[in-house]
Amino acid sequence: MDLAQLADRFGDNWTLLIGGAVIGALFGAFAQQSRFCLRAAAIEFSRGRIGSKLAVWLVVFSTAIAGTMFLTAQDLFLAREARQLASPQSLSGAAIGGLLFGVGMVLARGCSSRLLVLSATGNLRALLSGLVFAVVAQASLHGFLSPLREALAAPLTTITIGSNDLLTLSGVSGSAAGVAVAVGFVASIGLAIWRRIGLWTALTALGVGACIPLAWWFTNAMASVAFEPVQLEALSFTGPSADTLMLFLSQPGSMIDFDVGLVPGVFLGAFIAAWLSGQLQLQGFEGGQSMRRYLSGAALMGFGGMLAGGCAVGAGVTGASIFALTAWVTLFAIWIAAAVTDWVVDRKLPARRTLVGNMPAEMQLDARP
Repeated sequence: MDLAQLADRFGDNWTLLIGGAVIGALFGAFAQQSRFCLRAAAIEFSRGRIGSKLAVWLVVFSTAIAGTMFLTAQDLFLAREARQLASPQSLSGAAIGGLLFGVGMVLARGCSSRLLVLSATGNLRALLSGLVFAVVAQASLHGFLSPLREALAAPLTTITIGSNDLLTLSGVSGSAAGVAVAVGFVASIGLAIWRRIGLWTALTALGVGACIPLAWWFTNAMASVAFEPVQLEALSFTGPSADTLMLFLSQPGSMIDFDVGLVPGVFLGAFIAAWLSGQLQLQGFEGGQSMRRYLSGAALMGFGGMLAGGCAVGAGVTGASIFALTAWVTLFAIWIAAAVTDWVVDRKLPARRTLVGNMPAEMQLDARP
């Protein structure tokens, strides 16, 4: 049964939801098994280590780009019709939002997709943080934070430079980009072998990356058979998390599309993978200070992700796979902010507290921030 028959049988919206749920389940299972996490990779790199976490992220990243370029070369996907390239995007929002997201990602100890995967394994810290993320994302889209988001997004947009296509702006041909991507993919596999991440981890990392072109292909195919217009998209977790939250607050059946199927699919896939591998475990907050850190980080990610137009996956992998300039700006800002936040919060301050703790009492009062 092809997509046209499925759409005729279940309807366009329900077919999109089912497709989103299936692709989301694959992503969730692969991400849980590979421990795919941008925060872990960024911190590892910022601390001067080229280890397994960075290797996994690079395999995912290069696979997503290589797979998307393959679809384009085979005329199975039209990147220019994706939202990131078809409509004006905010460069100021990408930069500021990426910085905020990077800070929040380190504070919450995981990006939005990682929190969703961890919550499925029994991590209650991640579950509550994910809910805060979704609430703030919705407030940033249509709620009381939307005027601030619009004000920060307005100063500089891609209209100013004429395009959001990085290849067009840089003058790089598609064939040259394809060669560079192929080299990068081979290099990421070589790094994974060098760091000995293991065959299963490597395969599941490839699976995570492959979910991006799979989603591009699916929504593109649905656009060609659906009666109503279908948005060409892949994986992101800022908008879909907000949409999923509103699904439970709206009239049943009023919000049925690819995004709404994605988030529950990721949760289910990660849960099944953790269950089958014996990795389900309830975990909670260690105290009030820990809770404050997680929830403030989640709030920063919710606003930053909506301002940037994507999260660590939505901008950092999905948008980057079609060479959207704003996505690369967001990704670069996330890496910078994550490195600085890790240095200030998790390295410099703990060292300072240790030093203060070893001082005489009268000196501690002057040394505390």
